[in-house]
Formats: sequence, C-alpha cells, structure tokens
Amino acid sequence: MAWYVLYVKSNYEIKAATTLEKMGIEVYCPVIKEVRQWSDRKKIVSKPLFSSYLFIKIQESNRDMVFEVTGIVRYVYWLGKPAMAQDLEIDTIKEWLESGSTEKIIAEGLHPGDRIKLKSGVFKDKEAKIIDVGKNTLRLILVDIGFTVTVKLKEIQS
Repeated sequence: MAWYVLYVKSNYEIKAATTLEKMGIEVYCPVIKEVRQWSDRKKIVSKPLFSSYLFIKIQESNRDMVFEVTGIVRYVYWLGKPAMAQDLEIDTIKEWLESGSTEKIIAEGLHPGDRIKLKSGVFKDKEAKIIDVGKNTLRLILVDIGFTVTVKLKEIQS
C-alpha cells in the first residue's frame, strides 16, 4: 500500500492529521520546530514541513472517507492519477527530520568579539571570532587562518 498525498486548507495540517488518526487511518504530517519571535518573547512552535499537505496510507476502496474531516480539500493528482509516495520516500523524510538537520539556532546572546566553534559546513570544528551578527547569518574571522567568512546560524555552536 502506498502513501496518498492530500491537499488540506492552510493551517489545518496538524488538526486534520489528528482527526484522521482518530478514524484509524495511518497518517504522516512531518513537522519541524521553529523559533517564532513576538514583541515580548520567543517561542518554539511546531510547523508542518510541507504547508497544506498530508500523507495517508489507506485502502483504495476507503479513499472517500477522508472528506468527512474538516479542512481536507482533495487528493493531489499527477498525470491524471492520485499522487503517491513510496515507503522509502516517507522513511527518508523521517530520517532527515530525526537527524536534526533542520535545527535552527537563536542568535540571542551572540555579539561581535565572541568566539564560537563551527558545527557543520566546510569549516566544521574551526574556531572563529564574530565580526557581525545578522538575522540569519554571522560574519566571522577564522582564527587559525585569519580568513573572513559568512555562515548561516545553523552552522555554528557557541
């Protein structure tokens, strides 16, 4: 049995997935954790990896029962047939999410002059000194070679 792809209303992904699970349907809604900034605080929230899409595993004869759930719009079609994802593709998404490669780092507390260690990328495990802190990037001087680089926040560890 393959995974069918459902198109759902915006911001209904997690609600629809929960309802489908209660109906006994195997569903997968990949989510990532993201830091959201409000005027008074920062909060880590769960956000669907694919906006407006869910994956379900269901018998062909039972496909219409998903439309009983609020927020589900239609099946996604490819070349006139319902789009399907293979188990290997779903497993790859799960492994990727579990590996933590989507992790984001808060730049809070990082200031020019601080010393950090890069945790991924070409200069992995190199020590660097912060020159400038941007919204999603840092400008650094690599201490060992005196080279200036710009890195994404996810590539560093303090």
